[in-house]
Amino acid sequence: MKNPTAVPDTLTESAAQAPGHRRLPNAASLALLASIIVSFLAASSAPTPLYAHYQAQWGFTPLTTTVVFGAYAIAVLAALLVFGRISDHLGRRPVLWAALAGQAVAMLVFADAGNVTALLAARIVQGLSTGSAMAAVGAALVDVDRSRGTLANAVAPLAGTATGSLASALIVQYLPAPGRLVYLLLLAVFALQAVGVLLLPETVRPTPGALASLVPRPVLPRHLLRPVAITAPVLLAVWALAGFHGSLGPALTTRLAHSDSAVYRGLSLFTLAAAAAVSVLLLRGLPALAVLRTAVLAVITGTAVTIASITTGWTAGFLIGTAVAGIGFGGGLHGGIRMVVPLAASGERAGVLSLLHTVSYLGMGIPAVLGGAAVVRSGDLPTTAARYGTAVIALAALALAGLLAYRRTLAHHTGTATASPPATGTEHSCIG
Repeated sequence: MKNPTAVPDTLTESAAQAPGHRRLPNAASLALLASIIVSFLAASSAPTPLYAHYQAQWGFTPLTTTVVFGAYAIAVLAALLVFGRISDHLGRRPVLWAALAGQAVAMLVFADAGNVTALLAARIVQGLSTGSAMAAVGAALVDVDRSRGTLANAVAPLAGTATGSLASALIVQYLPAPGRLVYLLLLAVFALQAVGVLLLPETVRPTPGALASLVPRPVLPRHLLRPVAITAPVLLAVWALAGFHGSLGPALTTRLAHSDSAVYRGLSLFTLAAAAAVSVLLLRGLPALAVLRTAVLAVITGTAVTIASITTGWTAGFLIGTAVAGIGFGGGLHGGIRMVVPLAASGERAGVLSLLHTVSYLGMGIPAVLGGAAVVRSGDLPTTAARYGTAVIALAALALAGLLAYRRTLAHHTGTATASPPATGTEHSCIG
């Protein structure tokens, strides 16, 4: 049932609430919101190629890198749990302004960082800002346009991750002031986006309960229980894969390539995210369940190739396996969003997205931190990577078993094994 306080899925009514104020049209609103996701995820991956630079400057151990990576993931999770639903009460725009301000502060701290403490503080502020914004901007995209907003929710994070990783690597390798320039450029982007939010139509009427929404508790409408149960194992698997490439990928790539180039340090994550973004566009015409099945099969296949390449020292095979696994990353993210988010009412979407993002960051953060700690303890990167990859394959296999079981259930109840969400009209992207 629709939330009675939610604005219908159109901007006409909300735009009319502010006569005399110019507001962006739908297409421009979608572009601005998508750009915010891109820039936030680009900022989150920008430090990845710089960790070796920081380590050389400040002399910390690889365990410190793991702690910094984990601090960001924990901060994102905390923000999702505390602030994930607040935009359903205050509106999308105030939350976006606050998150952009937080990102600006983080960029200034990064640019001026002179020790590990400053780096850790910047990552925490960045994580809090990203977690606060992701549910709000994701819900706003679907508010503006269900079909295109759902697609943008899947493509934009991947495009941002790929862009941030590669752009940061190129800046570190070829431009001066590697520890400052990338953050100052991102700061300018956030400032421009803050101005754009002034013209963004508000898609949710303020409602009581903002303070109560800060109390962490799962928010899952009854009619979304089945879609989330189907989607959550896939999200855990594909984000564990992202954690693998975010934490161990830079070291693995430089080891296989026998080079300390910053470009190689950013290549693993870029390949994964770029392949994922392309896969979203290629798979968008398939039913959501078919996309999810394709995703877990790609994760299993690609990760197996990656492990074999690490064992044999085959650099090209490592990148090929990463690209194949990236198809699974993109498909899992897009299929999961299509299964769940369009079925939520406008006033429920930020809370539901917050729950999905929480599952995702748990899948990424916990295995990545454990993997980094294992490398530090054993000193054996290839063996740790192979064990991590095997765990990813096991998670994907469990997710596939769940999808196949659900497919058999549908076949039993409907008399056809092809019953699944339609390829188009994503507002009906799951069977209740």
